[in-house]
Parts: sequence; structure tokens; C-alpha cells
Amino acid sequence: METAAPRETPLNFENVGLLHKDDAHPFIQEFWLLGRYHGHLYDTEGSDGDVSGFESRRIRLGFQARLFDRLTLHAQAISGSDFDPTYNGFTELWMRWKFTDAIQLTVGQQKHRFTHDRNVSSRYMSTMERTMFTNMMGLDYTPAVTLSGRVEKLDYYAGIFSNATGRDMGTAFTELNAGASLLAAATYDLGSALGTDSAHFYGSFLHSDLDPNATHLNRFNNAVSGALILTEGPAALITELTAGFGGLRGDAVGLNIQPSYFLTDTLEVVGRYQVAAARQENGLRPQRRYESPAGVFDGDFYQAVYLGLNHYLVGHRFKVMTGVEYAKMDDQDALTLFAGVRLFFGPDSSAPFPGNKMLKGRW
Repeated sequence: METAAPRETPLNFENVGLLHKDDAHPFIQEFWLLGRYHGHLYDTEGSDGDVSGFESRRIRLGFQARLFDRLTLHAQAISGSDFDPTYNGFTELWMRWKFTDAIQLTVGQQKHRFTHDRNVSSRYMSTMERTMFTNMMGLDYTPAVTLSGRVEKLDYYAGIFSNATGRDMGTAFTELNAGASLLAAATYDLGSALGTDSAHFYGSFLHSDLDPNATHLNRFNNAVSGALILTEGPAALITELTAGFGGLRGDAVGLNIQPSYFLTDTLEVVGRYQVAAARQENGLRPQRRYESPAGVFDGDFYQAVYLGLNHYLVGHRFKVMTGVEYAKMDDQDALTLFAGVRLFFGPDSSAPFPGNKMLKGRW
């Protein structure tokens, strides 16, 4: 996982994409080009079929600019999987005004940061996919207005989100014709209070209208999550419990336990155990990639075990990832093998997740 430090390199790869930086400039202090490419091979053998192939999983290109020392503009255009279509709208298109470190207002298409699992950017993930419970909730990018900031050891984030989006983001933003959601999250730095090098708690809350036209945030009326993120030398551990209440498929709860260990400065082994249960029959949905196409259907009890090995060539900016995951939904199962490459250029994320802060400036 993302919380231990790959080896420093003599080249400053953190500045790839930086076209301008001058804190004394009266108008524009920074201008970045940014991009992301994630591609991998996969092979899944399931209860009722096999699927395999190569997928260009994420392709993004955009820019970020800091103006007047307080205004940040951010845009990321996205391609569909395997570049189909080549242009598929924007994942992120927002502007942020920084009143102080404690008060920042962001308006535009932005990310739902419910659960620590979702909060961590795909750039810094150390598993090939997020957990089943996170993915079935419909967390993505939609128009929103959010407040965020840092007060001493607490990072907070809260806002109102549209429950749908598309290429015409203006409609989703102004008409809210698919309902809206309220989301709040906070990260608290526990320091060495638990006897480890670092400890953080991430908690989040979600309330959703569940409008029939919703395409996002459409699984539960209310949901809560709590995560403890620990690091000790080359080892790290994430433990997160998530629960959802209401909705057409009723209540459900999921637990994610994710340990990792750096064998060398650049070689990391990652494990993960997921377990989830639903109150109603077919209240859980398997991973729509790989598991569903291989014949794993909805159920009410899910388990999955993942083991991966990651090689950080330039930290998270250029890494090779391999992994194997065995998943079982009721009496159906699937075994998936992964091997892929992930790279990005541009500024580091400013989101309040501990892993990024621990890595920043170390490669």
C-alpha cells in the first residue's frame, strides 16, 4: 500500500509536467500539465466463464494552474477504457478558492471522498482495484460544492453533490434532476499515540436522495465508514469498516484489512482481505470488471483475498504491479491474475490522505 517510502532518485521526477512556477508572480504562480495512464493484463477464471485480455484502464490528460496565490483551476479530460471513446468528458473540472488553510471552497466536477479506500487517488493505490464494497456504491466524479481545510491535526471535507453527471455537466449541476447527496469526511493525525511511527483515523458520512434518475451514489440512503491507517518502518496496515443503510437492496456492511511491507526500497508486497454481508438476498454486487463477466452474480455474503507485488521504478509516478485475487460470492467464485503498469505526471494530490503526505518528496 501507499504509506511507505520508495527510494530517492537523483532526478527530480516530481516536476515532470511543471511548465511554470514563480511564487512572486502577481498573476500566475504555477502551471502544470498532468496525465495518467494505467494499463494491465488480466485473466479471470470464474464459476460460469473465463475472461482475459489487456485493458487500458485509465487515460487522462489535463492541466492545473494556481492564480493570484489563492485560486486553483483543475481540468482532466478522460478517455473511455481502451480509448473508446477517445474523448469521454471530464473526470474533474473545478476551481478552488483558498481563503485560509482552514477554509477552501471548491466548485465543479470533483471526486466523492467517501471511505479511505475511495479517498486514495488511483495514482497512489497499491492494489489493482478498490474493494467490492466501495465500487458497488457508485462513487465517482459529479458536480459539487465543497468546503475543505486543515485545522491543527484535522483535515476536513464536506459538500453537496449531484447524483448524476455526463458530458453536459451544467445540467447535472443546475437542475439536480437526479437528486443530490451530502458527504462529510475527516482525517485526524494521531501521531505516535498508538505506539507506531504514524497513525491516522479517517471517518466519513454519506446521505443520498436515491432519486430514480441517479447514476451515482445510488446504493444507500445513508452510509458511514471508519479507517485506521498505521505505519511502522517498512510496514503499514489499513483497516476500514463501512456500513450502508436503506435503499432498494437494504443494509450491508463490509470490512477491509490491507497490510503491506517493503521488502527492499522499491519492492513492496501487499495483501488484502475483504468480507461483506447484506441483510437482503442479492444485496451485494460483485466487481463489475472481471468477476461479473466470469459468472459471479449478486449475493449476500462476499469474501476476497488479494496478494500483490509492486515494483516502484519512480515511486508511484512509474510502477509495475502484479497481483492475484480470489473472490467468492455465496457459492460462486473467481480467480483473477493481474500484471500492469501505472504512471502519472503532474502535481501531487492535495487530498488529505496520509499515504501521499508520507511519500511526498521522497522519490
